Amino acid sequence: MIKLIVSIAFATALMGSVAFAQTSTSSTKVATQPNGMTQNTTTTTESFGTVTQFTPGDSLILKTEATEPMHYTFSKNVEYVNAHGKVIEASKIRKDSKVRVHFVKQGNDLVVDKVILTPDKH
Repeated sequence: MIKLIVSIAFATALMGSVAFAQTSTSSTKVATQPNGMTQNTTTTTESFGTVTQFTPGDSLILKTEATEPMHYTFSKNVEYVNAHGKVIEASKIRKDSKVRVHFVKQGNDLVVDKVILTPDKH
């Protein structure tokens, strides 16, 4: 009986984590150098969603499963690619496009360096 309850609890937790898996984050690494200086490695993250507003080279608003739309700004060198990794023009990204964005958090800003146009189903 206890195994059944534990199995159900685990399955429920697993389904919940899959249902809300809209964002993936890589690990952050902090190293202290021999001279006492600290070196930080930037955290990179990807989010999936639907474009609600897009200004090439400036900003993007993405609707995800989060309660509020996510606002991103662009780095100086943004790469736009299709689902196969082929570089595309920014004009291919439009309102209601399904995209995956690769970004870093800099202070309070989410700064995008890559936008991947995805098929409608992901």
